[in-house]
Amino acid sequence: MPRSSSLFTPVLIVSCLIIMISFAVRASFGVFQIPIAEEFQWARAEFSLAIAIQNLAWGVGQPLFGALAEKVGDRKAIVLGAVIYAAGLVLSAGATTPFEMQAYEWLVGFGIAGTGFGVILAVVGRASADEHRSMALAIVTAAGSAGQIIGAPTAEALLGVMPWQSVFVVFAGAVLALMLLLPWMRSPTPRPSAQTALDEGMGAILLKACRDPSFALIFLGFFSCGYQLAFVTAHFPAFVTELCGPIQVGGLLHGMGITTTSALGAMSIALIGLANICGTLLAGWAGKHYSKKYLLAGIYLGRTVTAAIFILLPITPLSVIVFSIVMGALWLATVPLTSGLVAQIYGLRYMGTLYGIVFFSHQLGGFLGVWLGGRMYDVYGDYTLVWWIGVGVGAFSAIVHLPIRERPLSAATA
Repeated sequence: MPRSSSLFTPVLIVSCLIIMISFAVRASFGVFQIPIAEEFQWARAEFSLAIAIQNLAWGVGQPLFGALAEKVGDRKAIVLGAVIYAAGLVLSAGATTPFEMQAYEWLVGFGIAGTGFGVILAVVGRASADEHRSMALAIVTAAGSAGQIIGAPTAEALLGVMPWQSVFVVFAGAVLALMLLLPWMRSPTPRPSAQTALDEGMGAILLKACRDPSFALIFLGFFSCGYQLAFVTAHFPAFVTELCGPIQVGGLLHGMGITTTSALGAMSIALIGLANICGTLLAGWAGKHYSKKYLLAGIYLGRTVTAAIFILLPITPLSVIVFSIVMGALWLATVPLTSGLVAQIYGLRYMGTLYGIVFFSHQLGGFLGVWLGGRMYDVYGDYTLVWWIGVGVGAFSAIVHLPIRERPLSAATA
């Protein structure tokens, strides 16, 4: 199937809807941190480990689903991912012990992998004309942020009228509804004239990539993105609720409908998603005109400075909102640039698999950020040390992107 010369295609629109629903559910898990811990009297580390395992499973599953989609077709891979995702949510709703919850989150993580960036970005990348690819990848990534906008507040609202177990079941139904969109998603096949790497098999391309120092640098650099994003998604609502608890929420916030610190915590995740729509689209535009590696280094530096200032200053409802907006502008802006960098250097044919491998580093960071957040909270009673580790790994990522060679691998090795 040839690529369309227009930016907005059925493939792009359906991809945005799938990512939006998948990420709405995923981004809501931090809202359940306190209700589940209070119901079962679990230590904070127990549910944190469950979310950490979810992130790790997502990372393990991403290259597997990417390879599966390239072998049997994108739609089949997405159907499998949606079914596993829904099954994990339903089983999680019946969990009564930490071990059960942690075991079922393996399924949720694999389900996210099958309906997430690794598969969807590869479909959109292949479907997009060269001049639109950077922006198309950014639009899909921004759709994930749109899901984040609705996910946490929706979970918070549903928790007001039903138990958390029922919310999980409702979310499972929403994930299964994704399959109704698949008839409109036809994965195009890249034209041989567009990529010289098409004549090479997956094994040869993987071997070349793994021997390329730039691939290792991209892999290492994506670690801090996962650490920071997963930690904030999983722990920020609880962090805000507890740290801002003694502070009265009023004035403008009260006028916005934010009357409790719990609502402020959920709203902070939504604000991050809202700001990220603008930040991601800007990154997609910039990726077409400027060096992707320097843009990525700048984004990681911006995150590092933002987190350091936030934790050094007094934590107030206003500082929470400002942090959410600034961090949100930098949130998923790394995704279209990183995936675009992989496509630029290594070609489109096995982009899903290669990006999935890079994304595994992201999820290793996510596992550490979520688990360490819960563990350090139980040991020290706060998240301060975890924040500063995030500042350190963010600075590391800003540095390691600088030596990356952005030329196509075939040209670099010719």
